[in-house]
Amino acid sequence: MAGAIEAKLAEMGFAVPEAKPPLAKYVPFVRSGNLLFVSGQIPLGPDGSLESLIKGQLTGADHLAPGAAPAPGSPMALACEAAERCAVNLLAQVKAAAGDLDRVARVVKLTGFVNCDGTFQQQHLVLNAASNLLGGAFGDKGAHSRSAVGSSSLPMGVIVEIEGIFEIG
Repeated sequence: MAGAIEAKLAEMGFAVPEAKPPLAKYVPFVRSGNLLFVSGQIPLGPDGSLESLIKGQLTGADHLAPGAAPAPGSPMALACEAAERCAVNLLAQVKAAAGDLDRVARVVKLTGFVNCDGTFQQQHLVLNAASNLLGGAFGDKGAHSRSAVGSSSLPMGVIVEIEGIFEIG
C-alpha cells in the first residue's frame, strides 16, 4: 500500500515505478548505517524500456533567459523532464531499499550530471526540476545539498543522470 509520500507524488502527477536492475556492473544502492547511497539513475520512462530514454546534449543555444521557463518541447524542457524521471527512478531504488518512502528522514544530497558542451552553463536550472520534485514530495525533509555538473558524454547518450544520498529513519 502506498504511503503519504507516494500519495503526494501521485497528486503531483508522478508514480513510483518498480526499481529497475542495474544496466552495468554495480549495485543500485548501498546502505551504511542510516544513509542510503543510490547509484546514478538515468531518465528511463515509466515502462522502463531503453527506448523511453531521454537522450541529447545541451549547448549554449539552449540557455534560458533569466526567469524564463523552458518552452514546451525545447531541449531545456526535455532535460528538465529527464531530471524529474531520474528523481522518480531514485525514489524507486529508495523504496526497494527501505520498503516505504515514508521511512525517508531526509534527502541529504543529489549529484546531477547534465550532458552538455562547454558553452552550456545552466546545469543548475536543469537539476532544479529534480530538486523541486523531491521538495514537493518530502517538504522540509526534501531540502538537500546538491552538485550540478556538466559532462561531455553520459551513458547511452542520456541527457541527465542523477545519484542521491538519503537518510533512512
